[in-house]
Amino acid sequence: MKINYLWLGAAILVGKSLSAQNTKKDSIKIQQLQEVVVSDSRFELKRENSGKTVIKVSAEELKRNQGRTVAQIINTKSGIEIVGSRGRDGDVLGVFARGGRGRQVLVIIDGVRVTNPSSFSVEYDLRLLSTANVESIEIIKGAASTLYGTNAATAVISITTKKNSKERMAGNFQSTVGTNQTSEDQNYNLASFSNGASVSGTLDKFSYGLNFSNRYSNGLSAAITPENEEDDFSQYSTDLKLGYEFSKNFNMSVYGNKTEFKSEFDADRAEAPNRLKQDQERVGVASTFKYGKGSIQFNAAYTDFEIDTRSTSGESSANGENFVFDFYNKYVFNKKFYTVLGVNYIKDKASFTNAVDFTIIDPYANLVYVSDFGLNLNTGVRLNNHSEYGNHVVYNINPSYVFPMKSGYIKLLGSYATSYITPNLTQLFGDFGANPNLEPEENTTIEGGVEYFVNDKLRLSTVYFNRNEENRFGFDANFQSINITDEIDVSGVEVEVSLSPMETFTLDANYVFTERKGDSAIRIPKHKANLTLSYKFSEKTFASVGYQFTGDRIDTVFPPFPNPAFNVALDSFSLVNLYFSHDVIQNKLKVFIDGNNLFNEEFTEVFGFTTRGRNFSAGFNLNF
Repeated sequence: MKINYLWLGAAILVGKSLSAQNTKKDSIKIQQLQEVVVSDSRFELKRENSGKTVIKVSAEELKRNQGRTVAQIINTKSGIEIVGSRGRDGDVLGVFARGGRGRQVLVIIDGVRVTNPSSFSVEYDLRLLSTANVESIEIIKGAASTLYGTNAATAVISITTKKNSKERMAGNFQSTVGTNQTSEDQNYNLASFSNGASVSGTLDKFSYGLNFSNRYSNGLSAAITPENEEDDFSQYSTDLKLGYEFSKNFNMSVYGNKTEFKSEFDADRAEAPNRLKQDQERVGVASTFKYGKGSIQFNAAYTDFEIDTRSTSGESSANGENFVFDFYNKYVFNKKFYTVLGVNYIKDKASFTNAVDFTIIDPYANLVYVSDFGLNLNTGVRLNNHSEYGNHVVYNINPSYVFPMKSGYIKLLGSYATSYITPNLTQLFGDFGANPNLEPEENTTIEGGVEYFVNDKLRLSTVYFNRNEENRFGFDANFQSINITDEIDVSGVEVEVSLSPMETFTLDANYVFTERKGDSAIRIPKHKANLTLSYKFSEKTFASVGYQFTGDRIDTVFPPFPNPAFNVALDSFSLVNLYFSHDVIQNKLKVFIDGNNLFNEEFTEVFGFTTRGRNFSAGFNLNF
């Protein structure tokens, strides 16, 4: 509780120094941005001109999910399953998109790839993200290696952090407190806390922004054991962003982030005093130079990861460094041809017995054609140049055709794309089972679908996808990393509906069927559905009810050596959530109540580990 009192005092000090400014203008901008998508082409294009399946999580939706993690929010979107997001804070998160594995999902923050080179999976740890500092999220489903390179095989999760306010000075403070309990132990003790405070503004050509956030929870054991001892989780994050507009055509910003989280965890489904500490330090620069019908973009970032683990088997540490820059030119010809020509550079470093690294230099080109008779085409190619395995080419062809209607459109879309996943440093040079001769994993994805749109009243889309995985990574009988010759085939259907029959009511629903052949499809549900009903009682009062269904899955149990591993079936489950908010002072002070798993369903997400039962949280969001 001391943490919360400290934050409350900080908020009071911030409040005294800030002028009471509102951002009605900003809310208008958010509404305008909802009709365009960016990530699939790097241009702001109307959704009807996009041939990809892009999901947008707006700033408004993030506000209505205050207190929830980024992983919990993304997990409600079609085609995404984030294992661990329904369990104890601090559980290891695995991001599965369209029946793929975590290594096939790329996370980018403010346009730059992020990953920890010292980890085996090389997945970006979503526990490092603070929702309080996220402006919006775009999720591109399907292959996107042409624009974004390695790992962009099943999805790209593009995170945009909060922009600096256009006012001279503006601030925000938010706080959430809630329960943290299982379905069997409904004690209703306050055991989960999250806070965020920020100040930002613009002084002539100079802009600044500073954001602090923290999250703390206890009350749950990581593993289901007779002792059920509590395993704590804490996270602290600081973000600084400075910008300068040299002219109307040239601007630059620099930013820095430091995030630390600590988590207690159990192993082998048994109580254990294990501790994990992870630190992330990130600095970067972004600049844009506009000229005529084009612009030159430069994004670069350096990230340092430190992981320290203390367990019953001893202590260990790992260090990873990642440097990325992306330099590209955007140009528009005759308002029909949108071109991107660029080069992407990556250097990953890690410390095992020895310090190891590899570099990637990828030139790439992308072209979007928007005709005046309904045809749209998004196509591109990338030449992957890797310091270890040499060259590899990926490409995409993504046509769509729009049939305009009086009040909307019908869009047919299709795509054929290849993507690649680079072997990581552990697989190439690690202390156990390394193989420097590994080739990249190759994925080929085919998509086809239709989207029906009527004004802002209805959007209905159905997409079929099929993906083939070749040269995937595995182990031989001696536990050496190899490229497996057996292939994986994944196919499925995604259905999304957004219905707004009136300004005060919205229905959002999605359903995904996924069929994975070639292995046991660990923790990937064949059926998954989400439904959200939202209603605005007035300009100040809002409520929503959410339903989540996750179908049967398979999980693997690893008993103590030398007993062999075996698979177990996990039953399907359904969760119902409720959210209610009210503006005490319009656009300045909002209070909310959030209820999760209202019917207190008992379920298993990962075999042997804890999941959350019925829980409630409440909080407020204050703008200065």
